Order: sequence, then C-alpha cells, then structure tokens
Amino acid sequence: MMAIQMPAAWPLWLGGAILFILAILGGAFAFSFGLRRYLRGGATERSDELGTLKPAGENPAAFMAASMQAVIQKLREQEKELERLHRLEKERAEQTERLSEAVTRNMPAGLLLVNSAGIITSANPAAETALGVRGIAYRRYTEALGPDSALSRLLTSCLQEARTFRREEVEYTTPASELRQLGVTISPVLSGPREVSGAICLLSDLTELTLLQKQIHMKENLAALGELSAGIAHEFKNALATISGYAQMIRSEAAGSELADHAARILDQTRAITHMVTEFLKFARPLELADEEIRMRPLVERVVAEVREALPQVDITCEGEFAEVAGDEALLRQALLNLARNAVEAVTSQPFGGRVTLRGTVEHSAGRGVQRISIADNGPGIPAEDLPKIFLPFYTTKAAGTGLGLAVVQKIVVQHGGGVEARNQPEGGAEFILWLPLRRPTAQAVDSASASIYTK
Repeated sequence: MMAIQMPAAWPLWLGGAILFILAILGGAFAFSFGLRRYLRGGATERSDELGTLKPAGENPAAFMAASMQAVIQKLREQEKELERLHRLEKERAEQTERLSEAVTRNMPAGLLLVNSAGIITSANPAAETALGVRGIAYRRYTEALGPDSALSRLLTSCLQEARTFRREEVEYTTPASELRQLGVTISPVLSGPREVSGAICLLSDLTELTLLQKQIHMKENLAALGELSAGIAHEFKNALATISGYAQMIRSEAAGSELADHAARILDQTRAITHMVTEFLKFARPLELADEEIRMRPLVERVVAEVREALPQVDITCEGEFAEVAGDEALLRQALLNLARNAVEAVTSQPFGGRVTLRGTVEHSAGRGVQRISIADNGPGIPAEDLPKIFLPFYTTKAAGTGLGLAVVQKIVVQHGGGVEARNQPEGGAEFILWLPLRRPTAQAVDSASASIYTK
C-alpha cells in the first residue's frame, strides 16, 4: 500500500482535513454500491410478485416497462371482471323488467300510467278492454277517454290537486257507445312535497256485477208484487164482475134512454180495469219458461214482417249476425215485438220518413257467448228525465198506455238470464239493446215469501 506523503511545509490541520474528506467519499461509495445491489434484488422480487421474472442485471428502463406491463395485465383482468358483473346486472334488470311486464300484462284489473303532461305512458290489455279503446298508450287521456267523462275529471283532479280516489264507481261510455260501470282507484305519483309527476289509475269493469245486482233487485220486487197481486186479484175480479153484471142489467132495462148510455160507459171502464188487472197479473206472476233451442234470425225476421204489415209506411229492416239461444220462443217473440212496435210508433210522425233497424251481434268473452239485439230508430229519442223510469211498472208517456209493456219486456229478458237497456243515439233517435246468453242458466221459482227469487 502506497503511503501518502505530505509536504513538510503544509500545516498539520490541512492534512487532517484532506484525510477526513477522503474517508467521507469512501463511505459514500460503499453506501451507493450497497444500495444499488439492494434495489436490484428488490426489483427482481417485485417482478416475481407481478408474474414477470427478470434477470437481476436488467437496466432501469426494462424494469419500468415490465412493471407497466404487469399493471396493465391486472387492469385488463379487473376490466373483464367488471364486464362480467355488468352483464349479470343487466341480465337481472332485464329479467325483472320482463317479469314486471308479464305481471302488468296479465293483471285482471286495468292499469293506466299518466305523466304530469297528461300523456298515457302505459296501459295494459285489461285497461284497453275495460275502456273499449285499442292503442291507448302515448295519447292524451282527455282525448282517449273523452274530455267530459267522469274518469277524465277524476284524473284531472288527481294531477292538479294531488287527490287520491279510492273505490269510486263511474259511468263510462265507450267509443262504440256502450255504457259501462267502472270501479276506479286513482293515486298521484309524487316526486316531492305536493309535486305531482303523474298518476296511477286502476280500473275494474263492474258492468256485469251491476247488472246482476239490478236483476236480483228486480226479482225481489217481482216476488213481492206477485205475492201482493195474488192477495188482491180475487177481490178485484169479484168486484169488477159485480159492477159489470149490474151495468148490463141497467143497460138492458133502460134501453134507448140516457141511463143506458151511462151503463155502457160503466161497462167500458170495467173492461179497461179488468184488462189492467190481467196485465198486472201477467207481469207479477212467475213465468214458466220453455227450454227450447231458438234460432234467432227466423224469429227476428218474423217480428219484422209482422210490424211491417201493420205499419207499412215505416222502413223496418233486419241485419247482422244471429245465433241460437236457449229459452222460450213465444216470450222472446213477445218482447221483441213490443220493442219493435214501440220504435215504429215513435217514428211514424217523422216528416223525413221513419226508419227502424234490428241489428244482431254475437260476442264471446270469458267462455260465454252472448246474443245482442239492437232496436234503433231515427225518431225524437227519449227525454233524459224519462230514461231512468221507462222500465218501471205503470210508468208511461202514452195517453192510452198501461205502463207495463217495457216492464214485461225487462222481466222476460231477465228471466232468460239477460238484460235490456235504453239510450239515446248521438246522431238522434232511441236505441234499445237486449242481450241473451247463448246458454240460459236454469231458473227455479220458489213460492216462499222470503225467498221468492229466481235463483240460478
């Protein structure tokens, strides 16, 4: 080892300073060499952890490239995992949406969703059936349901005032002019306090239930009337027979005198009262229906021919589809003849010519077949105040009418398991619609006072 010799003239302190500097430089070199080896070994271990083995002598650029490649590989694997999770979430969302659509589509109740702008955003098939409108979605509810309909008024109140309506019953007229009873529940969709973003409307068609209630009510009334008439008919007939007998004696004994004329008038009045009692008994007495298969087209054509022969100045026609129904042919003929004659009499005074049309349609729904027969005329129509009363016994607007004609018609149709209604047509004139089941449910009359209802 070579010794360092300092000049003799240098001070002692300067030589110590030089030795101290050399020692520091040697320590720094040793620390740098050790740190470099440590870093090379750590880089190799981290490369191994990332799945890429690199030689220990690799330069820093290669080390950085390998590290970035490992990170990119990890990111790709995480991206694939995220894609898989997103795909699963999307499939679950689509499955939930399909289930929701299936539930809505198969709901027995009608469902309408209306947004704050008044547009129907969703409507299931049950709602379209109840409302009698196809393709109702994405239309304004006032245009689809009618601006003056009770249902439109409820929806307007719900959207404007955030009101909720539960179990409301409203009358609704379909675009085909069919009157229906609807059960309605309407609730607002709130996006904030008193801030309405839409409305949900649930619909149920209560027409058949309402008709059934009316039929039961009518049968109860008929049972009460039948029991009452049975108690007083005998007394009425005895009194009328006595009055008629004395009047005939007076007329024969005072022939040619004024007294004979008075007796003749008494006889006329007793005949009228007898006729009234007889018609009342026919109306109140339980009907005994024959069980026959009736072809409706020949029956309706026969009724048209009879009315045309009696009043040839009126144009009466028959059209449409007719099927076979089970029931009593004579009673159904009586009901149709009564309705056709009423329609013809209503148009005989029309200056532009009377016209009456009997139109048949056959409908099938829920496994049931129904024969509908419409008797429409172009007469003056029925006054609005008379429409709710025309089927009531003894209510008539005719000077010589008994008020039992339409009541008897209703009784016959109800006894056959059907129904009848009257309404005014938008273009003018009245229309009576009766419907009969193609298979009539058997009716059984019971005679007890408390149970005199014709049960199916």
